[in-house]
Amino acid sequence: MNTRTALESPSATVVLSISFNDDCSCFAVGLNTGFCIFHAETCALRTTRDFNAGVGLVQMMGKANYVGLVGGGRQPKFAANKLIIWDEIKSKTALEISALTPVRGVQLSKEHIVVVLQNSVRVYKFAKPPNLLSAYETANNPWGLCCLSPKRIAFPGRTTGHVQLVEIATGNVSIIPAHTSAVKAIQLSPDGELLATGSETGTLIRVFATSNCARLVELRRGIDPATIFSLAFNPSGTMLACTSDKSTLHIFDVPHPKRPSRQYLLQQQQQQSQQNGGVGAGASSDSSGDGRGKWGILAKIPMMPRMFSDVYSFASAPFEVDDEEDGTGPGLGSGTGLLGGLPVSESTTLGTSKPPKGVIGWIGENSLLVVGAGRDARWEKFIVQEGSDGRRHCVREGWKRYLSGP
Repeated sequence: MNTRTALESPSATVVLSISFNDDCSCFAVGLNTGFCIFHAETCALRTTRDFNAGVGLVQMMGKANYVGLVGGGRQPKFAANKLIIWDEIKSKTALEISALTPVRGVQLSKEHIVVVLQNSVRVYKFAKPPNLLSAYETANNPWGLCCLSPKRIAFPGRTTGHVQLVEIATGNVSIIPAHTSAVKAIQLSPDGELLATGSETGTLIRVFATSNCARLVELRRGIDPATIFSLAFNPSGTMLACTSDKSTLHIFDVPHPKRPSRQYLLQQQQQQSQQNGGVGAGASSDSSGDGRGKWGILAKIPMMPRMFSDVYSFASAPFEVDDEEDGTGPGLGSGTGLLGGLPVSESTTLGTSKPPKGVIGWIGENSLLVVGAGRDARWEKFIVQEGSDGRRHCVREGWKRYLSGP
């Protein structure tokens, strides 16, 4: 007689994938039974659709009623090589795009549909029927890495470690040699002016200006290798958040080519205070705001290893990562397209590996969410705020198991 307790009941609802819409006002989750859409800031349920079958990938088109779906999980609703554009108002399929290989990722705008395959990216005009505008070859991209801004599309290049940056209006392609190892995370800033990349090593994050592909800064997440789960810029593009399998959320200051840096603003504030004959409340605050204060005087000693002088995060906080090995997750994370941090093959079905964790969405200049999938699917809200010590800290303001209701 089998007396072992079942790890999962057949009717258990499991989150297979997570993605935010373009302004992070909502997030959508693919389930083994359908999909749901939540209001991001409150984690209140907005829409739910029960298919009694799995959705391994779901992507919203802004705040519109169209949702991109790809089947996944143990019992997929749709074929793995088909992208379904679902009209939620009419409760039916509006468009369908088929490929020869499984769909790994999708990005949507009012004008374009971007379909990510294992070794190529295809750009379609959002029309009925969809019109193929262009196709690009890529290195092996099982995680479906791709991000879309109003003017640009970024995805892996043909060479391992490279990134292709496409100007939508002209079709011009720029190649950025971002890393020596495979790219594992890609994210564009909301205005499309910045590109952040992380490699499979997970120790360094590089930020580039998309206007000329110049590298602006190199950020150190940590010393030990890690799997980066998600990268995300705040709305102004002046801060970058990162999560990894180290269960830590890091916040970095980043230089923006069209906006003054925080350090510059602090210096201006200090000069103004001195001219007014006073010190001023923020004159000396956040002295390590550039992230270089981690190692103190060690960073100034000649010939020391570069890790002592690298730019580190100015604030960090733990987030929830549980080790779910039940084989029911994941899908594609927002922006990064991480398939649970695990290698996948051409035949792997979305939602049949480890559930994604740490998917980031900024809901304000100084507030962000970290959302996880799986059976214990959690929504966590963090605030970047200045403490009594004059430094900025990342503080968890609240959390919720969003599938279990209020």
